[in-house]
Amino acid sequence: MLSRQISSIFFLLTGLIVIFSACQKDDKFDTSPSVKLEFSSDTIIFDTVFSTIGSVTKQIRIYNPSKNRIKISSIRLANQSDSRYSINVDGQSGTNFQNVEIAENDSIFLFARVTVDPSDATLPFIVSDSIVFETNGNFQDVDLVAWGQNARFILWDTERPGLPKYKIVAGEGTDTLWTNDLPIVVYGYAVIDSTGSLTIEAGTSVHFHSGSGLWVYKGGSLKVLGTLEEPVYFQSDRTDGFYEYLPGQWDRIWINEGAVDNVINYAVIRNGFIGLQMETLQEYMGNQLYLNNTIIENMSGAGILSRYYLIAAQNCVITNCGQYALALTLGGSYDFRHTTIANYWRYGVRTTPSVYLNNYYLDPNNQVIDFPLNVNFANSIIYGNQNEEILTDASDEAEFIFKFDHCLIKTEQDISNPEYYLNTFKNEDPLFADHIENDLRLDSLSPARDTGSIQIATTVPLDIKGNSRIETPDLGAYEWIPVIEEKKR
Repeated sequence: MLSRQISSIFFLLTGLIVIFSACQKDDKFDTSPSVKLEFSSDTIIFDTVFSTIGSVTKQIRIYNPSKNRIKISSIRLANQSDSRYSINVDGQSGTNFQNVEIAENDSIFLFARVTVDPSDATLPFIVSDSIVFETNGNFQDVDLVAWGQNARFILWDTERPGLPKYKIVAGEGTDTLWTNDLPIVVYGYAVIDSTGSLTIEAGTSVHFHSGSGLWVYKGGSLKVLGTLEEPVYFQSDRTDGFYEYLPGQWDRIWINEGAVDNVINYAVIRNGFIGLQMETLQEYMGNQLYLNNTIIENMSGAGILSRYYLIAAQNCVITNCGQYALALTLGGSYDFRHTTIANYWRYGVRTTPSVYLNNYYLDPNNQVIDFPLNVNFANSIIYGNQNEEILTDASDEAEFIFKFDHCLIKTEQDISNPEYYLNTFKNEDPLFADHIENDLRLDSLSPARDTGSIQIATTVPLDIKGNSRIETPDLGAYEWIPVIEEKKR
């Protein structure tokens, strides 16, 4: 009888231990710092273009890859109460959640909602936020992206290793037109493919999201057809307040060798990393860029970076760049007429000159590879806040020809050789109207007034504002006009 009681008690205790162990297993959380959540997507894109006030809800799944339960310490919107988004976790809506549990090898749904008024001019074109997850001390996030103001949006649809995310906007043999009826917002890279062409009509505004740009692939063609009254703007998708003149907000316009000449006329390119990068990828194709009446300003890297290319530029202004305003490298052929280069970079310390000229590069074996270089500056200004604003970096094995013809330059070099410097003077302040505000019109007392070549001026008879310059031409892109009330641009 006693043995039966003992046996019964033993089995009862064993059962309780099993039940208790099972309960312990259910309540055990994986607290390892190595545990990371997995998501069905790392970005939630609300790609609906609103015409009136509206809202959209989308979802993602959050996976627990662990063999044990996990506890997410925090799920929150990065912008908290200032966010235009709301999220729903386990049936509860809000902006911040704590101690959210997910069973082993299980998942939960998270719903995100955004409400947009496209007529709200205070909204950026792209309304961004992110959902931040904290698990065992690890922080992860999922980006939230929605279209804000009413615009035409170009969203990347291709991702390949070694390349930026992109979307082909002009395929092979395709002619594409961007019109000015709505702003164009680019998210990723807009690509013009081989033998494709993109024409941008006067008055168009192109806005790039962070890291985005325009890429004219080899054999492609770009025609920017701005006018004095309606220039074409290339800038960030943030144009409000603090961001209006902030450099480095997008990447670059990248142009490779083309089947035909590329043309940019009356454009304003601002607030990116590199304004224009012209680069021959594989072979010279006889193409060049015609760059006319264009302002490049507030670039955190270079205004123009060229590698073995051809550029014919007139009435151009390049200002406020964190590195070079103009870097002409690996040779090429260049002609700059009535160009104003003024670099007073004010967002940090600039250690590079405004203009850099180079005709070679070093291969992986440290061998010099030469390229011929021919550069002409005529009726132009090159100035800035460095003692030396022009650097020539030449290999003796290749042609290195440069000429400053009727120019005002900032340099410590000897400019007495007329083979390189013709009617050129140095280190005299050009007295710009307000270089801090990128207003590079000339003051009435500027030494650059009436010192240009008439012969050169007749090839560019109107300045960037449409004023005649053929009688007593000034240096640079702006002809001095005695009208105090004249607008900057």
